[in-house]
Amino acid sequence: MKVVIAPDSFKESLCAAQVAAAIARGWAQVYPDAELVLRPMADGGEGTVDVVLAALGGERRSTPVCGPLGAPVEAHWGLLADGSAVIEAAAACGLHLLEPAERDVCRASSRGLGELLMAAIDAGVTRIVVGLGGSACNDGGAGMLQALGVRLLNARGDELEPGGAALIALDRIDLRYLDKRLQQVQVQVQVQVAVDVNNPLCGPGGASAVFGPQKGASADQVRLLDAALAHFADCAAQTLGQDSRDQPGAGAAGGLGFALKAFLAAAFCPGVELVARVTGLADALQGADLLITGEGRLDSQSLHGKTPIGVARIARQAGVPVVALAGSLGLDYQTLYAAGIDAAFSLAPGPVTLSQALSHTAAELEARTCDLARLWSVARCAPGSRQTHSSPV
Repeated sequence: MKVVIAPDSFKESLCAAQVAAAIARGWAQVYPDAELVLRPMADGGEGTVDVVLAALGGERRSTPVCGPLGAPVEAHWGLLADGSAVIEAAAACGLHLLEPAERDVCRASSRGLGELLMAAIDAGVTRIVVGLGGSACNDGGAGMLQALGVRLLNARGDELEPGGAALIALDRIDLRYLDKRLQQVQVQVQVQVAVDVNNPLCGPGGASAVFGPQKGASADQVRLLDAALAHFADCAAQTLGQDSRDQPGAGAAGGLGFALKAFLAAAFCPGVELVARVTGLADALQGADLLITGEGRLDSQSLHGKTPIGVARIARQAGVPVVALAGSLGLDYQTLYAAGIDAAFSLAPGPVTLSQALSHTAAELEARTCDLARLWSVARCAPGSRQTHSSPV
């Protein structure tokens, strides 16, 4: 028996490698002789740098940058042998860098990501892969642009304060001081975005409405931030001569996708596809009986570029069934079945607090996988069962 284990991280709990190891332990309790192939995954969000470095090799570097609320943080990034860099937005402005009581989505800034980009450029790279996801900010990439030399000015000619809410006062965008290595006239550094969602910048499916509440935004703050981002997009369109607010992925990471596309001409690709290529997931699935994936939460939003759906599509091409494990299953999670997930299970053994769930993730992953393996054993032994897989109708 061959089982491929390809989960994402469980945010604020376990990295992808730890999740894969816990699942493997659970399966081995029932099938100790099974061939278990671990392929920790990421979709461009938190954990992408470590997964890529583990697959390709390279140097893990650390750079002091401004955190989401201005306090200094040490942010890691990867320098690959081919002269490329891999950077995570979450390393510089991630939600995990703030305690729940500290989170302030209206003031949080992406400046640290711009400082990471400058560190990579100063190291001499000619290609940067930026993983988006897990950010604490909702500033449309304004802070990042300011760190790269762009001036965002109010009607008095003063620089805007950090945060998405300040964008409502934007009057003029001055590109004269954007680092020349990033200017679109003669780009010396190519930027590629590994993104885990395809949301636009504004509106009901945009950065503020969909992801703002996850970062602590109230209903009033969501409306304020959405209006501020729309105003930013208007000013950017006037300055650049094109409007990028509706580009798929523009709303990723609080609108960072918008700034990277509009101002840096970044190319976008699904993060999970990029990671799947470098980890050799398709090759690992050859001859496999089952793929187990998962992440912290599964719901209808997972259809928009998240790891479980990405790996399920690859597994479906190989004719391998897919089971997903999640910390929680949200509304309409059954919509994932049509996208290649054959079954999904929650880890929670019963009513628990969030802190309890986070602290027991590894044990519950192991226990639930053991249960899954026992169920698999029963199904394989049932009269009339087939060893080959066919997707449920």
